[in-house]
Amino acid sequence: MVDSTSFPGTPAGTRLAVLGSPIAHSQSPALHRAAYAALGLDWGYDAIDVPAGSLGEFLADLDSDWRGLSLTMPLKHEVLGHLAGLDRVATVTGSANTVLIGQVDGRRTLHGFNTDVTGLVRALAEGGMRRAGHVTVLGAGATAASAVVAAAELGAEAVEVLARTPAKAAPLVELGRSVGVVVTLSSWAGASESGRTSDLVISTLPGGVTPRDDFPVELRSQALLLDVSYSPWPSALASSWLEAAGTVISGLELLLYQAVVQVRIFLSGDPFEPLPGEDAVLAAMRGALSRQPVKE
Repeated sequence: MVDSTSFPGTPAGTRLAVLGSPIAHSQSPALHRAAYAALGLDWGYDAIDVPAGSLGEFLADLDSDWRGLSLTMPLKHEVLGHLAGLDRVATVTGSANTVLIGQVDGRRTLHGFNTDVTGLVRALAEGGMRRAGHVTVLGAGATAASAVVAAAELGAEAVEVLARTPAKAAPLVELGRSVGVVVTLSSWAGASESGRTSDLVISTLPGGVTPRDDFPVELRSQALLLDVSYSPWPSALASSWLEAAGTVISGLELLLYQAVVQVRIFLSGDPFEPLPGEDAVLAAMRGALSRQPVKE
């Protein structure tokens, strides 16, 4: 049994949730509940539908029962205006997927973190990818920013971002410069260009969304694909990779590894403080995922 009062600076509440819209498909509740059970903590974790534009109202109604929040689309940018502070990764990426709720002098505080970058890097390492010279990123949202930073951590020299509207991805060029990576922008229509090469493709597209054209079969058979989507699964993009005998990492791996860091934050306030018996906690979380029905 872990005594949460032994971690100074963390909130006393025991209620947590993942927020987003849509959210019914989320497997975060299964992951987090398994983690807290393994840690001997009687904490609750739910999935709550919070559409874009309504996050401020939700946050204003939080009471002392609340400990923290996980955020998914479309809230990772919207939350920034409500936070008292950000960790380094959230500051660099301009997006937060985790909120720690605390108290300072009797007043509630909200501090934001980004665990997606660590989740991406750990999921890729688990899949055998520890270094990539050229990375292709699909999409231009909050998770795409995390993918650019993750690419930098993998030692990438160049990142090509394919977006429906490349102009909307312009901030990723500046982000790349800040982390030492050359980022170029292209439209989805360029995905099928013959001769296209890349070591790694990271798709940050929502489930059910895919570029109009397939990537060349040669690329699909050689480059690793990490598709952050996991519902429905396999996605159309993942299916095209598998048809070419390529290697695919499901978004469930990202979900798992970023959630481990979230649990650290909710427990101690420190994303770098390992959990008590973290290997066992991770095994419990992975086991919870394996028991969830596959949605197609």
